[in-house]
Amino acid sequence: MAMMIPEETVNKIRQETNIADVVSQYVQLKKKGKNLFGFCPFHEERTPSFSVTEEKQIFHCFSCGRGGNVFTFLMEVDGLTFPEAVIKTAEMSQVQLDDSLVQNHDHNNQATDSTKEKLIRVHEDSAELFHHILLNTKIGEDALDYLTQRGLTRDIIDTFNIGFAPQERTMLHQYLIGKNNEQELLQKTGLFVEKDNGDLIDRFYNRIMFPIRNQQGKTVGFSGRIFQQDTEGAPKYLNSPETQLFNKRNILFNFDLARASIRREKEVILFEGFMDVIGAWQAGVTNGIASMGTSLTNEQIHLIDRVTDHVLIAYDGDSAGIEATKRASELLATETNFDIEIIRFSEGMDPDEYIKKNGSDAFKELIAHGRDTLFSFKMAYYRRSLNLSNESERLGYIEKILTELLSVTSAVERELYFKQLANEFELSMDSLKEQFQQKFHDSRKERTKEKHQQMQQRSSIEVTVPQVQRQKRKPDNIEYAERLLLNRLFHFEEAWIIVKNAADEFHFAHDEYQMVFILYESFREHTNHEGSIDAFIDFVKEPELKNLIVEIELLSISDEISTREVEDYLDVISRKSVLQTQLKEKQEALTEASRRGDKEQLRVLMIEVVNLSRLLKN
Repeated sequence: MAMMIPEETVNKIRQETNIADVVSQYVQLKKKGKNLFGFCPFHEERTPSFSVTEEKQIFHCFSCGRGGNVFTFLMEVDGLTFPEAVIKTAEMSQVQLDDSLVQNHDHNNQATDSTKEKLIRVHEDSAELFHHILLNTKIGEDALDYLTQRGLTRDIIDTFNIGFAPQERTMLHQYLIGKNNEQELLQKTGLFVEKDNGDLIDRFYNRIMFPIRNQQGKTVGFSGRIFQQDTEGAPKYLNSPETQLFNKRNILFNFDLARASIRREKEVILFEGFMDVIGAWQAGVTNGIASMGTSLTNEQIHLIDRVTDHVLIAYDGDSAGIEATKRASELLATETNFDIEIIRFSEGMDPDEYIKKNGSDAFKELIAHGRDTLFSFKMAYYRRSLNLSNESERLGYIEKILTELLSVTSAVERELYFKQLANEFELSMDSLKEQFQQKFHDSRKERTKEKHQQMQQRSSIEVTVPQVQRQKRKPDNIEYAERLLLNRLFHFEEAWIIVKNAADEFHFAHDEYQMVFILYESFREHTNHEGSIDAFIDFVKEPELKNLIVEIELLSISDEISTREVEDYLDVISRKSVLQTQLKEKQEALTEASRRGDKEQLRVLMIEVVNLSRLLKN
């Protein structure tokens, strides 16, 4: 049974919440004019088309068309029900709720669990068990000693909920069966391996367990680090397999905990491993995350792009780490307009080793002031395997650096690197700039050629398949009048008086606008004419109508209203309704004349139908 939240509670939460504060936890918003803009969290895009209007407390994506209020946003982005979205909004906005309401919410959640929610609960229970074993049992003592010797405090172990999976391979299964989980559900978790006879045994054993959480802070998988190497060929780290909950392409370790710090610092630090993130957190650097493996994915990059446009890469200082830094920086630079900087750790150390050797203060100093620009990193990268005393390799290096300089947009930064090259290789600035200009012109010609070819291909596709990738239909004059009239009805009592006093019973020409009109009329009665558009969005259940209401609300229109304006809208809309009625009557008469075989009547009616259709079209 669905939980009912009192209407006054919903209104209180809505009134005490700023939608921008909630949305900014998921989307990096930037002020442009009166509104805030960012990349839409509901689809991938290269140009920000997602808008938040604080004045009206609504959001709208001009690309995919989604729109609504703060509750709608959380329902869409987190897959929540309306009551869940209301409760979460209250939590995020620090609005105090009745204890009975929260308890009722928890009880209802337990009673209406979906498969996904059950899987999350299994993972949360498993993480709790592993954590308990590490901290409170004899079999976890050695693993706890190991972590303590590595410098991890009890607080940090609790913060990351680190645990231990013992050698016994039936323990977790027995524990979860004891909590009334069905075998069929456990098969879907990825926490077990199925034997030939159908029995399930624990996938993770003799491993220190790192829970992997999603954006909402829910455990969806694990990474287990082998504790005592007694199994030949066993991997050092073992991750959960792909499941309904866990897809490593979409997961960033510690993203949920680091997100607030990332926004505060206005940058994210990208580490290579879990222990680097944890070590940095303990050292006081809390905006660090790690990908599930060294290779970043496009999905992970888009997650990062929603919260910051500044990335500091702090991968290991060994050869593999340098190569991973190169791959990550290229992917980041290709996919978005990140400001990218690099931390290079000396002597092949990783960040965790650097902290242990030099201390937290030295690490924070390095993070703050030991950065290389992306281009400086590239210069060091390309010369690693070269013998620059060799003329051929020296010329090749200079050519490569000049080519890379094409991507540097700052003239001052380019000038700095020209001077470095000139000084190191005893070249004149003029010769370097001349060579660079030639490369620049060649590159521009090549881009122009590619763009021309793409346009030709696009034209060919559009001719061959004219219905593919069409933009949303632009409203005609009648539909535009309907939108404008509804906007006036949303905000002016005068508009309602004029509509109600219309000579004939008024009806919108399009069904969806008539439905919005009927719903808003009902909403007005329900709220005694005092409800906001934000509240009306919650009153409407159909997502398509919610999106339409947001589009209508965002129309650019004067703050003043006149009787003539509303009457003009009514005239335009009513004229179409009359024409549609006449056309329907003529079409029915045409069918009847055809049945009778009255050719003269058919000829007259066909002319009238064509004329009426033309009038409607125009």
